[in-house]
Amino acid sequence: MSELQTTAPQAETPREEFIKLFTRYQRRVFLFILSQVPNPVEAEEIHQEANVVIWSKFDRFELGTNFFAWACQIANYEVLKYREKRRRDRHLFSVDFIRQVASDALEQADELEERRQFLAACLGKLRQQDRELIQQRYASGESGKSVAELLGRPINSIYQSLSRIRRSLLECVNRQLSTQGTS
Repeated sequence: MSELQTTAPQAETPREEFIKLFTRYQRRVFLFILSQVPNPVEAEEIHQEANVVIWSKFDRFELGTNFFAWACQIANYEVLKYREKRRRDRHLFSVDFIRQVASDALEQADELEERRQFLAACLGKLRQQDRELIQQRYASGESGKSVAELLGRPINSIYQSLSRIRRSLLECVNRQLSTQGTS
């Protein structure tokens, strides 16, 4: 046999597959948590706690099953633990309400992810100056007023431009959704 033997690619180990699934669904699990805990800083803390539990239960996950649903179930327990710690806060919603929101978020996750992907594609189709305006407006901590000051434009001009761009993005996403539905 030759020294340059070709070997078939080795199958991924369960750990490698788990890591890929874990990485792939990180954002969606965070958004699932955020749907139940509206404070992003607290949601991030819960997400980190959920990640620790998810990793610790690596050997209990059955490859081939729905990783996202499994991870969201763990995340939901972490949300409930968080709520228990904060139960004296009168601004918290009932457990039944939170369960319903969690259930709805899980049901809508695929559709929302599809919309997010369509939105990203539609953003790429915008004129450069429109895309930059949207990026500036939605940059962390920015407001319409701060963008107007930065660009030296009247605030109503910024709001009109943003309204036009948002309408254009919505129409683009809806077109892609209707095209997807007819395929």
